[in-house]
Amino acid sequence: MAAADREVDVLVVGAGLGGLATTMFLARLGVRVLMAEKHPTTSIHPRAIGQNPRTMELLRLAGIAEGVQQVTDHRGAKGHFTTRVAETVRGEVLGTFEEGFDHLVATTAPCSPMPWALAWQDQLEPLMRARSLQDGALIRFGTALVSYEQDAHGVTAVLRDRRSDAETTVRARYLVAADGDRSPVREGLGIARHGHGSLSHVVGTIFDADLSKVLPPDASGLYYLRNPHFSGIFIGSDRPERHTFLVEYDPERGESADDFTPDRCVELIRIGLDAPDLEPHVLDIQRWEMAARIAERWRAGRVFLVGDSAKVVPPTGGLGGNTAIGDGYDLAWKLSAVLTGQAGPGLLDSYEPERRLVAQLVMDESMHLYASRLAPHLQNRMAEPVGYAEVILGFRYRSDAVVIDDDTSRVESPARPTGRPGFRMPHVWVRRAGERISTVDLFGSGWLLMTGEDGAGWTEWALSASNELGVPIEVHGLATDLRDPDGELAERFGIGTRGASLIRPDGVVAWRTATRPDDPAATLRDVLAQVLSR
Repeated sequence: MAAADREVDVLVVGAGLGGLATTMFLARLGVRVLMAEKHPTTSIHPRAIGQNPRTMELLRLAGIAEGVQQVTDHRGAKGHFTTRVAETVRGEVLGTFEEGFDHLVATTAPCSPMPWALAWQDQLEPLMRARSLQDGALIRFGTALVSYEQDAHGVTAVLRDRRSDAETTVRARYLVAADGDRSPVREGLGIARHGHGSLSHVVGTIFDADLSKVLPPDASGLYYLRNPHFSGIFIGSDRPERHTFLVEYDPERGESADDFTPDRCVELIRIGLDAPDLEPHVLDIQRWEMAARIAERWRAGRVFLVGDSAKVVPPTGGLGGNTAIGDGYDLAWKLSAVLTGQAGPGLLDSYEPERRLVAQLVMDESMHLYASRLAPHLQNRMAEPVGYAEVILGFRYRSDAVVIDDDTSRVESPARPTGRPGFRMPHVWVRRAGERISTVDLFGSGWLLMTGEDGAGWTEWALSASNELGVPIEVHGLATDLRDPDGELAERFGIGTRGASLIRPDGVVAWRTATRPDDPAATLRDVLAQVLSR
């Protein structure tokens, strides 16, 4: 084995939302992380839009939630995001439906202290990149993964600078494949995928043009174009000059992405906008496949899949990018715990079952919306969705990293949280040092113990377990630093007056008790050792 030019803890391949999230959250935890991306910079395509409250809870921990709100697309944030069906953007509107953003806000507002945001992907990625660099991550754009080998102790990878052709050998403890839907890493591992498969093939053109005299006065949101010459989508943005034009093609009819030269794309843009004299400046042309697939394995030894390399869903509902960020956070805290010795390697086995469950919920919801809006012939083939709010805030993890001893429910209404292990911790407004905060604001710095009114002793017992295992535990409760003016905390967390709830670094309940064990310190120590695979 050749000597490595650089050694890191984690090598992340790919700088989409999943790769940048993993890198950002690893760097936040002090992990030595190197991210390599073959493209020269973050995406210039708007792509995904919208960050749900769960995603904003995670971005708050990284310190960029405020920045995301500052760049949010306020047209949609005012209450709705309009989608129109027409032959051309200036032609007769054949159908209209609203994304109902105001309804989503009303549904989720009681469940989280964080608001929705509507930042486009090309606005979010630079914020994530900047934060990663600020926290010490190494980032290499224009750098491709040439090859890698893994052994019992780590991964040795060869990276190539695409500008100079210089190669670098990197030795990492773990490799994270965030290299997209067509992931070469996943394909090289022979990992199959299942799901609904390919839905359509698309060529996307991003272009600059002054459309002030072209677009109708009320034009906003998104257009599904059903034109005799093509089927496609036109998307504006809150930047007046930047636009995206997507066109479907069918390989089974002999059509290819290669057919869409810059001249052909300009021609289609003119047709779709009903503007024959328009001179758009084409910035980039990319092909992508709208599909619904989930990888059958999310881990192979020391290699993990995140984001689109692990699952891909249609953009209906805006769940794919949010889920990729969740993948990155989940994997980051677990890798950090193992790398620092707080957890045993077995903790990493919980990544796949937990995130695959969320991926399946996301696929079912996205496909239900896709069929109802764009493919009604598929509706009778779709799994029944559990509900949008339930998918993003009411999911339940099942793995060895949680202690569950009740039923098999996959979701619950986040508006009526039970505090049971596996679910996200309940949002309850409390007061601490005179300030109104949410219980959700307390998670993220490590392990957390929530206690009831008669819970003063838990602080000492948590310190005992913490010292024995070397795992810091913060204790907050009604007997110490919190006040519960609405009297909801004990009931929502299900801990009574003497019990406690152990919260993971991702805000998920790992274990709880409504009574005081005979030996609280030993019980807490044993539970923590169990979920951390010690």
